[in-house]
Amino acid sequence: MTVSLRTLDDGAWVSLDDERRAGASELWYVAGVCGCPVADLVVEGITDVAVDGRTVAAETYGTCIRCGASVTTGPVPVGRLVGAGFEPLAAGAVRTPGGGGDNRK
Repeated sequence: MTVSLRTLDDGAWVSLDDERRAGASELWYVAGVCGCPVADLVVEGITDVAVDGRTVAAETYGTCIRCGASVTTGPVPVGRLVGAGFEPLAAGAVRTPGGGGDNRK
């Protein structure tokens, strides 16, 4: 199976097979990127995307609205390839750079 993975619109979106899947202006919960136990990160841009096994990940930058820190993340999961499709992480998932995401809803 071949999947087209890239950023669109100057880093505003993660695109899988030419469909926008995750993007700037979203609120992500990310562990280990600022002084907060879990950052409430408003994603401002996506600098890189990659696939590790079945996990699709994006490197991003943004602002933690809890503490105000501007942060750049390592690759954080945005979803998984499942069969021929894509399953996004739940909106409330806690993402860990270089790791998985807690996909509980």
